[in-house]
Amino acid sequence: MKVPSFRRLFIFFAVVGPGIITANVDNDAGGITTYSVAGAALGYKLLWTLIPLTVALIVVQEMCVRMGAVTGKGLADLIRERFGVKITFYAMLGLLLADLGNTICEFAGVAASMELFGVSKYISVPLGALFVWGLVLRGSYKSVERVFLVACLLYLSYLASGFMANPPWGQVTRELLIPNFSFDRNYLTILVGVIGTTIAPWMQFYIQSAVVEKGITVKDYGYSKVDVIAGCFMTNIVALFIIVSCAATLHLQGIKIESAKDAALALAPLAGQWASWLFALGLLNASLFSASILPLATAYIICEGFGIEAGVDKSWREAPVFYWLYTLIIVIGAGVILIPDIPLILVMFWSQVANGVLLPFVLIFMLLLINNTDLMGKYVNSRTYNVISWVTVVVMIVLTILMVLTSFFQK
Repeated sequence: MKVPSFRRLFIFFAVVGPGIITANVDNDAGGITTYSVAGAALGYKLLWTLIPLTVALIVVQEMCVRMGAVTGKGLADLIRERFGVKITFYAMLGLLLADLGNTICEFAGVAASMELFGVSKYISVPLGALFVWGLVLRGSYKSVERVFLVACLLYLSYLASGFMANPPWGQVTRELLIPNFSFDRNYLTILVGVIGTTIAPWMQFYIQSAVVEKGITVKDYGYSKVDVIAGCFMTNIVALFIIVSCAATLHLQGIKIESAKDAALALAPLAGQWASWLFALGLLNASLFSASILPLATAYIICEGFGIEAGVDKSWREAPVFYWLYTLIIVIGAGVILIPDIPLILVMFWSQVANGVLLPFVLIFMLLLINNTDLMGKYVNSRTYNVISWVTVVVMIVLTILMVLTSFFQK
């Protein structure tokens, strides 16, 4: 029996959320900084990478959604069941350390963006931490998800900022569709950074946990797949406009930057004060959004990995470890930023290294699990899909290793 179109639309909006939210968190403070530097340093030369990166992101995220819908279990839960507690412990430890570093970077983004509006970090960071903590502590899964979906829409400020920069759209289109490559050290360093910021280990755990908590099953899987594809396209369209806005202004004027805050400041005299404010607003939104999701994802992952009760719909009494973990990660992340003269670059470096080392293992675990017929039944990968998936994984592993090595050499 064919489902009426209005009903299909209703089901889609009931299922939508995990894919769009997870993909958009990828454009966090670190991601925005990476894309800003790419546009300012290389102009439009790296736009072509966004097409294969979108495909890779869709492939990886779709597998997690499928596993969550079929098994009703999170990725950490499945890794513990199939590979043992010892491997799970080391995986969880690596994720905890990496996500602590990433959360610190998000609160650094909150501080940097609000300083552009004249607000001290000693005011903005504690208020930001209190906001993200209270959001999850006081809300249900549905209410928290609605706030996160609204936050995704605020990324559109980067589209407005890009249009205000008045780029040459003909050249933008050519650079997007025609790949180019260079062995120049600066080009390679930024290329690896752009690729490395696209797929993080925590994303795969979070999206699968979100699918399970939302109660999405096999019958809703098709709608969830659309959710994933929409999220991946949305996040990389935002990335495109960040690169374009910086390329059309900062690169054209030969202005070098080191952070998203530098980009926002430099845009004011070149593209107008509104473009600068919109860029800063996007950074604030991305930082708060990611500062909410990262601790939440980490708490989910660790509790799942050790079979401990977890979930936003649970009370503090029902899931104390989950809520204490969430709280401690936020307190540490925000607290470190308030330390005078904190070596933030070092923190960002080691969190990047931890992500890079962990990602290949997570991707391999995923492919071993999704091709297990006892676990997935008829929903295992097809031969064609496996070829695409393994190629994506191999490429991501090689590029991740390059990212880590390049980071060491740059230091």
